[in-house]
Amino acid sequence: MKQEEINKLSVEELKTRIATATETLTKMKLGHKVTPLENPIQIRDVRRSIARLNTELSKRENQA
Repeated sequence: MKQEEINKLSVEELKTRIATATETLTKMKLGHKVTPLENPIQIRDVRRSIARLNTELSKRENQA
């Protein structure tokens, strides 16, 4: 997810995206331990997008 897309989201959308991305990450990690993923870089991408979402959320909460 790009930063431009994240900036357009509301606070509630950010929270739901963080929750779904976290679930996706845990499922990907578990699945990767059982049978290796075809592209393990996806785990890194999801982890980074969660970090971007959390950063934007905390930035907005600090401004309020």
